[in-house]
Amino acid sequence: MEAGIADPAADPPRPWHRIQGPSDATTMWYAVLRRRERGIFLGTLVFRHGDHHALLMGRGWQEVPVEELRDRPLEAEAGGTRQAM
Repeated sequence: MEAGIADPAADPPRPWHRIQGPSDATTMWYAVLRRRERGIFLGTLVFRHGDHHALLMGRGWQEVPVEELRDRPLEAEAGGTRQAM
C-alpha cells in the first residue's frame, strides 16, 4: 500500500496475491515466510515452530518481521495509546 500498488479495499493487482490463512491467524501461532525466487518474492503462512516451518527456514526462507505486516503504525491505533511490545 505504501508503494501505491495496493488498494486497502480491494485485492492487490497481479502479480501480487493475498496470503490465505484462517481468520484467527495471529503471529503468536503463525509466521509469514518469504523467499526471493527469480526476481520476485514467494510468500507463505506456516504454523510457527512446526516441522514445515523448520524445513522452509532450512531451505533459505526468511520470516517477515511483524512490523512489515502491519497495515498501519501502532500509534494510529486507539488514538496513539497503544505501544509496541
